[in-house]
Amino acid sequence: MIILITGASHTGKTALAQKLLEKYKYPYLSMDHLKMGLIRSGNTKLTPMSDNKAMMDYLWSIVCEMIKTAIENEQNLIVEGCYIPFDWSKAFEAEYLDNIKYYCLVMSDKYIKNHFSDIKKYASVIENRIDDEDCTMETVLRDNAEILEQCQIYKIDYLLIDEEYQIDIEL
Repeated sequence: MIILITGASHTGKTALAQKLLEKYKYPYLSMDHLKMGLIRSGNTKLTPMSDNKAMMDYLWSIVCEMIKTAIENEQNLIVEGCYIPFDWSKAFEAEYLDNIKYYCLVMSDKYIKNHFSDIKKYASVIENRIDDEDCTMETVLRDNAEILEQCQIYKIDYLLIDEEYQIDIEL
């Protein structure tokens, strides 16, 4: 089984992947780690500040082939990151899609406004964010609104974080 976890920055993608790793023993791949490995090794001219679309196109072309390989080998894998395109399923034939579950995390405006201090507090719960100055209530509100809009445009299911942060995924 392949689990895809996406959403805006600071929605808890990595924390959810870690929780699933601990519960189900499925390894996970952080697309941010892959991105930085490719950048630091000189295998791309992209930088951490490159356009998100360019980064998504580059990383997704690699990650979807990794997913196919895992499925062909009957292996489980969690892939988490903000570089999973909303039309992700177009990269796979039906026999692959039967083995993939997709989760997009979206925080409501109400949740962000009521819990912004918690969002900042838990930002480094799994990975240390060296520089988190760009994370403001305005950017988190904007990013989540954009993700929600794209989910609606692409008719993709999403997990709405509205009252409290409680995400339980049963595989």
